[in-house]
Amino acid sequence: MEEKTIQIAGSITVDELAKALGLSVTQLIGELFKNGIVATINQRLDFETASIIIDELGFTNVKLEKKTTTSQTTNIRRELSDKAVTRPPVVAVMGHVDHGKTTLLDTLLHKKTVDKEAGGITQHISAYQLKHGDRLITFLDTPGHEAFAAIRQHGAMLTDIVIIVVAADDGVKPQTIEAINFAKSANAKIIVAINKIDREGADINRTMADLSQHGLQPEEWGGDIIMVPISAKMNKNLDQLLDMILLTADIEELKADVSVPAEGLVIESHMETGRGSVVNLLVTSGELKTGEFIVAGSTYGKVRTMLDWQGKPKGKATPSTPVTITGFKELPSFGDRFIEVSDEKTARKMALLNAQAIANESASANVTSNDLLRMMNVADNSKVFNVIVKGDVLGSVTSVVDSLKMIDTKGEITLNIVSTGVGDVSENDVYMAAGGDTIIYGFNVSVPINISKIAARDGVPIRTYRVIYELLDDAKHEMENLLDAEIIEEDKGEMKVLGVFRTEKTSIIAGGEVLKGDVKPSYLARVIHDKKYLGEAEVTSVQKEKLDVKELVAGETGGLALKTDNKIALEVGDRLQFFTREAKKRTL
Repeated sequence: MEEKTIQIAGSITVDELAKALGLSVTQLIGELFKNGIVATINQRLDFETASIIIDELGFTNVKLEKKTTTSQTTNIRRELSDKAVTRPPVVAVMGHVDHGKTTLLDTLLHKKTVDKEAGGITQHISAYQLKHGDRLITFLDTPGHEAFAAIRQHGAMLTDIVIIVVAADDGVKPQTIEAINFAKSANAKIIVAINKIDREGADINRTMADLSQHGLQPEEWGGDIIMVPISAKMNKNLDQLLDMILLTADIEELKADVSVPAEGLVIESHMETGRGSVVNLLVTSGELKTGEFIVAGSTYGKVRTMLDWQGKPKGKATPSTPVTITGFKELPSFGDRFIEVSDEKTARKMALLNAQAIANESASANVTSNDLLRMMNVADNSKVFNVIVKGDVLGSVTSVVDSLKMIDTKGEITLNIVSTGVGDVSENDVYMAAGGDTIIYGFNVSVPINISKIAARDGVPIRTYRVIYELLDDAKHEMENLLDAEIIEEDKGEMKVLGVFRTEKTSIIAGGEVLKGDVKPSYLARVIHDKKYLGEAEVTSVQKEKLDVKELVAGETGGLALKTDNKIALEVGDRLQFFTREAKKRTL
């Protein structure tokens, strides 16, 4: 049969795949449905998913090829006018947990945040500005724990320069490599801060060698990566690090227009009693002022108040400036692009159009290979882990949900996110969870006393955490409780039956010689007649010379009392194979 090649650039719709395979759309959708996948004609399938489907359908003559496309990042980059002005660099600080990136920022900004963070780990993206000489630098402190990969990737996409902090006494770690990859995917310039050079065991050259193995070649060794040895704790060489940031910014010629409508990105958002929606923004172009209307995703608002990163009132924000504003009608999503518009009518219309576009995109969203495998497993898997996730900010909720999805259940358990939201656990959350074996997880939120009482009355478990890996440990434990136990059988011995003294419906009295191993009360026994399995019994007592004993061992003869569920016709010459059976709890 002639081989056929199908080229896929990123993804392919069900309709396009059906035509390429020579099937009708209904036929392909029907085949997908048989595999537990409910798909529409415009549903998009990624490369891996299409490969799985083609294999499932038995098309051995079809070969898939990936079309190469020009990669793009989510950075906001507009064409600059000749009036564009120099702007401060936006710098993300990344690195492995405990390598000192938050301590670095604390020292630079003369403040103390590490003790406030649960478990000493950064939980959200925080934006700061400092002045070095007469110039501003904007810093993003991105979470270091592996569970916050989603936030950290957004952090990389927001930035011009990534400072990768590596401890000189610990070297390159998995999250270091992850940070390098994020920075490269965002086309950001990389500067390495080799931290903790004051510690015993610190080895700068070894750390540089480790980094060069991952594509970061130091300038000292003929490469293009600036590496600055520092001690964040001792405030050593930090001015040199800031100099290198500004030098890199000068080389990159970072500019932005200010005489254009303001736009930028949503860094964080949460609800606050008395203030409503509180949103952290990073302005990328234009000047954002109080009183202006802005649109972000499917929501809009009028900038009612604006504060700088220190909580001081601010009248306007220029490019590369992080601000906290109030005034959005609803919470915008983490990573949403915002833009200034002329009036409320325009803002409302644009938000509505965005909402419709998001709904349409959701209806024909890409199906990934992970989604496909999960949907295929749902058909055969009745074990579902239902959760409601509440968090203090949208970024936290995103990371908790993404991290829950990353728990490998080997396809045996389906994670069902019943609902997510920002803010304290509410009565509505409890009502949604009631009667559905649903756990409510709260991250950095509270549970009002009246809500706790309602939850206790309805038997709804609510668990709140301030450290994400503790929440994930709990969820993993709950998932393990849903797994079927592993049955472990261990052979113990064998007996040849020499006499059968009494046989009743549920009990047998017999005697014999132990050929190997031993036999004890509570052992189970397989009854074998001429190599044929007759049934199973439980040893209830063991006798030797008409006295009860704890065991019989190989070479001894004695009597047994056996308990059975069904009558077994035991005969002289049959074999009893003794074993134990244990149900062992499985782990993920």
